[in-house]
Amino acid sequence: MLHIEDLLQIDTRQGTNNQHTFSHGNCLPYTGVPFGMNHFVVQTADQRGSWYFNPHDRTFQGIRLTHQPSPWMGDFSQLLLAPTAGHVVKSDLFHHQSSYRTEEAVFSPFYLKVKQERYQITTEFSPTTYGGVLQSRYLKNSQPGLFIRSQGPSEIAVDVANKTVRGYITNASGSEDKDFKMYFTLRFDQAIDAATTGYYTDDALVPSTTYAGTDPIFDIRFPAAETLTTHLATSFLSQDQADLNLSRIENDSFDTIKQAAADKWLSYLNKIEIENRNKEQIKTFYACLYRTCLFPQKFYELDEANQPQHYNTLAKKVQPGYLYTNNGFWDTYKTVYPLYSLIAHEEYEEMLQGYLQSYREAGFLPKWLSPDERGMMPGTLIDAVIADAAVKGLATDLMPEFLEGMLAGATTKSASGNYGRRGTLDYLKYGYVPLDYHESVNHTLDYAYSDFCISQVARVLGKGDIQATYQKQSRNFLNIFDANTGFMRAKDKEGNFRHDFKHDRWGLDYAEGSTWQNGFATYHDFAALIADGGERAFFDKLTTLCNTPPTYGVEGYGFEIHEMSEMAAVDFGQVALSNQPSFHLPYLFNYVGKPASTQVVVKQLMTELFNAGWDGFPGDEDNGSMSGWYIFSSLGFYPVCPGSGEYVLGIPLFDKATVHLANGKTLVVEAAGNQAHTNFVSEVALNETPHTALAIQHESLMAGGNLKFTMALAPVDREYSNAEKPFSLTTNH
Repeated sequence: MLHIEDLLQIDTRQGTNNQHTFSHGNCLPYTGVPFGMNHFVVQTADQRGSWYFNPHDRTFQGIRLTHQPSPWMGDFSQLLLAPTAGHVVKSDLFHHQSSYRTEEAVFSPFYLKVKQERYQITTEFSPTTYGGVLQSRYLKNSQPGLFIRSQGPSEIAVDVANKTVRGYITNASGSEDKDFKMYFTLRFDQAIDAATTGYYTDDALVPSTTYAGTDPIFDIRFPAAETLTTHLATSFLSQDQADLNLSRIENDSFDTIKQAAADKWLSYLNKIEIENRNKEQIKTFYACLYRTCLFPQKFYELDEANQPQHYNTLAKKVQPGYLYTNNGFWDTYKTVYPLYSLIAHEEYEEMLQGYLQSYREAGFLPKWLSPDERGMMPGTLIDAVIADAAVKGLATDLMPEFLEGMLAGATTKSASGNYGRRGTLDYLKYGYVPLDYHESVNHTLDYAYSDFCISQVARVLGKGDIQATYQKQSRNFLNIFDANTGFMRAKDKEGNFRHDFKHDRWGLDYAEGSTWQNGFATYHDFAALIADGGERAFFDKLTTLCNTPPTYGVEGYGFEIHEMSEMAAVDFGQVALSNQPSFHLPYLFNYVGKPASTQVVVKQLMTELFNAGWDGFPGDEDNGSMSGWYIFSSLGFYPVCPGSGEYVLGIPLFDKATVHLANGKTLVVEAAGNQAHTNFVSEVALNETPHTALAIQHESLMAGGNLKFTMALAPVDREYSNAEKPFSLTTNH
């Protein structure tokens, strides 16, 4: 079991060594609480835009309150707090920044500590759900201060008598409401020096207790003091709500808030206890588990009666109910939500209430929220999040309305490209999305899978006619399968395949990959794909995928995108685990009864491509999705098809893992004979009974007990019946 000392060993800089041309995670070192409304990050280089932190930088510009879920999405409602002391040479960040010792700073999930060498200020920070507390110790005999910087139209007002600063910033970043605001309240434990407080214009201080303008640089000064403690709270609702959020923490000491933040993290991270001789692998596991609890973020607040309220950016008003933001379902449906279905039911159900609220307000279920619908990536993969909950008995009261929303998305063309499916009517007309649409193959495959998800929710609700219709429609992926090449290919409206096909060409018809990475997205019915050429042909195709050099054609994009570079860098063939479309590929050998190939490939991916360091991931980590892959894979099973209610078996990484399930039961996963060189599994037992199937049901895991893998040096080969192979519609089990 982890304790606060162990939390301090989780370095949030995992996967943060990035640039726009190459990703080792594209992570930020977030300090916050699980699913908190704000995250806090050390800013080292504002001139790099979304890449404003790099662990190799030795510059400290301040602690940034951020809502950036990905550098590709960008930030919104950001606020920089920069402790300062003494004379300001120039007010821009370059002239104001200080060096800090990266090896001495503390970057943990619940606590930040940085010493600014220039000013001799040691600053500590700990978060709450809606704010946090900043504690700065000033070692030099010079006047202490705190810079507030932001972007966009802003107002700031200093209440000298009450040692308080209030204000708002308008930084919408693609929001439906271009005047979308974040309000903030700061309260200090030291008196404010009004004579030296003010804002900067052309590097000249304008003494003032108010500011109204754009891109403020506001300097708050205090009489000489060794320590300054600042309590902070924010709100997307109103200034009064920001004050209310602050009132709930302002009487708590720094240590109290720090302990409370630690306890929140421990309550999540201790849901899975790991025992292993390789301590670095344990460190990687918990760093990844931390990442799965950052997103989505709460976008609701509690009023005076502790009832949830949120800001509706479409209606431009405050309304009751839960709401969540900063999530791209194209990434997270594969791993993050199935993990919640094991260990975090209450949180999962509350998130679902928030997504249903998004549907009620927009008329479409969300695809990529930040802060509201951004319309990024193919498909409507929240369908999988809903279906997975439905078949696992979660949020059952919400499912009738969710089915309504899923059907609306499957049949209605939105007037805005941000909402719903793209090419909806053509998909219904032709049974596939024609190549006139960018990334048409991904759209077709994702819609077919979403149709399966609709059929699963309909089945749970006893809607047999809807189930049958969408189950049949879920086989539309066969309409773009080319039996001659064995690949998924784009078709025109006349039914002709694109004539200049290249198996390793990225883009054009495929999303962030080629047909190698994107053409096996038939999660719900691999048996139908296998039936065309037989199991041997499918096995050979997967083997060829693994053994084909990581070549790529840039014609679809016109240049080399970072995902191409990342695939090429590690040379795991065309298994580009650097991006989400490939996550399930290593597990597909199970569908033709060849689990040994799955086991050795998954073992090598886990041990070679992941670590707890600054280069910790093989590509974009994306809202916990890649971390979730590592979590599941290291436990020995993986949700290839969310919505099916089962997990495909792989190979465990750890000697022992104890999973404290959301229903109060305990699942123990053991790996007998676990060694670095044991790349195979000779047998599996569930509660001491041989488990010969290559998948395991969700209800079997939730029943608790013991899942034991016996590890092996050499592969064990035997025949598997269809009943022992993972779920496929065609084999009807």
